Amino acid sequence: MNLNLNNKNALVCGATQGIGKATAIALAQEGVNVTLVARNREKLKAVLAELPQHRNHNHIVVDFLNPRDLQEQVIKFIEKYYGFHIVINNTGGPASGEIINASLEAFENAFTMHLKCNHLLAQATIPFMKEEGFGRIVNVISTSVKEPIPRLGVSNTIRGAVGNWSKTLSTEVAEFGITVNNVLPGFTETERLSEIIKIKAKLEDTSIEEMTEIMKNYTPAKRFAQPEETANAIVFLASEAASYINGINVPVDGGRTKSL
Repeated sequence: MNLNLNNKNALVCGATQGIGKATAIALAQEGVNVTLVARNREKLKAVLAELPQHRNHNHIVVDFLNPRDLQEQVIKFIEKYYGFHIVINNTGGPASGEIINASLEAFENAFTMHLKCNHLLAQATIPFMKEEGFGRIVNVISTSVKEPIPRLGVSNTIRGAVGNWSKTLSTEVAEFGITVNNVLPGFTETERLSEIIKIKAKLEDTSIEEMTEIMKNYTPAKRFAQPEETANAIVFLASEAASYINGINVPVDGGRTKSL
């Protein structure tokens, strides 16, 4: 299958680790010019060095708690270099915990990092997509969009908001050759999952090893995903091959989500 991504330009958020890093590498391998976005300059440079050097890759240093700065930097980048055909919205999830104990600040920060930043990036990048007659926005969210996950109260709430924002946007831009879809990772071997396992092990008074096996057994595949497996789904949705797939949620969870 020809994904027809050669010489497309992509903005990949949260690109220094996990699914974001794997997606940046996978897109670059398909001939995409990748711009990495995260808050740690040294980590960004390290990932940049791993990308194929014959392409026009770049990076933007920004904190997602400052969405206006993110938007301004992306607009300046577009004016100086090039616009983006592809935007991968991917940001670390909120802290674990029961929703009744969540602070207003936790909701506000999560809303800012996930929904506000996604929205401002869409406003900054969609004009170029319309001119090109091609655009792909892929939001990396969570299976909690379909089934809320225990002890992830803030995340469940904000992820649901992002899912509905995405669906609404997808109906408004489809006529311009732009699609907006969500990838819902299940248990994936990332730092985020390690954090969740440690918290759950402590709460249930068991070892990290035992909790790891318990969580693997939640999944019919009996294993965790590798970041590259989720990245493959993202790259497909970003491609020409997925031109008539729009406004959907794609779980990449080994069959764990019980709803259709």
